[in-house]
Amino acid sequence: MPSKPIPVVDLFAGPGGLGEGFSSVKDTYGNMGFDVRVSIEKDQKASETLKLRAFFRSFPQAKVPDCYYDYLRGKITKGELLANGLVKEEWRRAEEEAHRATLGETPSEIIDQWIADAIGNHDPWILIGGPPCQAYSIVGRSRRRGMDTLAFEQDERHLLYKEYLRIIREFKPAIFVMENVKGMLSSLHGGSRIFDRIFADLSRPSLELEYDIRSFVSRPDILKPNNFVIESEKYGIPQRRHRVILLGVRRDYAIRNGHHNLLVQRDHCVSVHDILSGMPKLRSRLSLKSPKPDSLENWLDVLGRTSKFLLKDWKGDPRRPEVESLMAEAIRQAKLMEHTGLPFVEDSKCSDRNMPPEIGTFIQDARLGGICQHETRSHMPSDLHRYLFAACYAEIYNNSPNLGQYPIALWPEHNNFNVLNQYKYAPCGMQ
Repeated sequence: MPSKPIPVVDLFAGPGGLGEGFSSVKDTYGNMGFDVRVSIEKDQKASETLKLRAFFRSFPQAKVPDCYYDYLRGKITKGELLANGLVKEEWRRAEEEAHRATLGETPSEIIDQWIADAIGNHDPWILIGGPPCQAYSIVGRSRRRGMDTLAFEQDERHLLYKEYLRIIREFKPAIFVMENVKGMLSSLHGGSRIFDRIFADLSRPSLELEYDIRSFVSRPDILKPNNFVIESEKYGIPQRRHRVILLGVRRDYAIRNGHHNLLVQRDHCVSVHDILSGMPKLRSRLSLKSPKPDSLENWLDVLGRTSKFLLKDWKGDPRRPEVESLMAEAIRQAKLMEHTGLPFVEDSKCSDRNMPPEIGTFIQDARLGGICQHETRSHMPSDLHRYLFAACYAEIYNNSPNLGQYPIALWPEHNNFNVLNQYKYAPCGMQ
């Protein structure tokens, strides 16, 4: 008999990346292997995305109603979608699944009731999620450099995993998957590594509850902190996203089921070009801070002024002629890129784009007949100058330039870029 889908609860869900992964898994009969019953996220936009995706998944894929696609295409409003009596029940279920709440602030009684209603007496069920990572992030820590060390140590975002831990202790999932940034491995709290504390707490949430903490990419006999890092580009994802992901298996399940399968690396990486090739080409836009309003003419004028920065600082540099020539060619090609995109761009051939099939089947939907949210951001002229230079430099030298390889006139005018930075990154021969 086909197996019933295993319930999943998603905490700190963001827009639902982990939940989408679990929802894409099918059993041997083609049925969903997992069923996201609850997702909790504090951000309004992300929460709305969770709700819309829950609505989509409530239908068999071949029977998703036309009104859903009309809404994505912008032909009807959200109010008109919800007013459709044919989808009233599915939308109600989506609202029961996707909750907007702040874990650690919303009363635990409310959170616990949502989870209890969703999982009932079902065992096994799975807990997933990634507690906010700003306090662990290497980038976040660098921005705090020079700030009050005590304030950083007391940052409450260090300890939001405790809400995740509380729910493990209360509901005892058979499996949990916790994701976080690589900086968690080196982040300190109270003088000790936060990773060691999290690992110990998750291994034994209470005296009577134990978990085997496993890696998706390394066998348990060789586990070190870095063995929990998944480098996504090695597994078919077109992004160098390196994340710490802990797989927790409740001890009674671990004893009965032994080892799990490890992720298998791909022979070749999937590039961003593989994913984006074939999409309608767009130009970026000028921000409101630009001296002139956005238009193709003004945008091209900004790009054209990039060469003056090379003339100023790279006048005798042997790299200048080749980089300058490629920038001029890029600007000539950019004259054809008039459009900045739309919330929905019709494209009858969007499902024919050449990308790896396992990714294509996940992100392409022939019924949509186009591409959602294919529109560009606006930028300050100084940033567009840097982007054009960096893109041409990388095309020639097959490597993005570091700060010392930029013309000094393109160096950022940021508060955190001080005299010490300038000395450290000064090009060879300069004092």
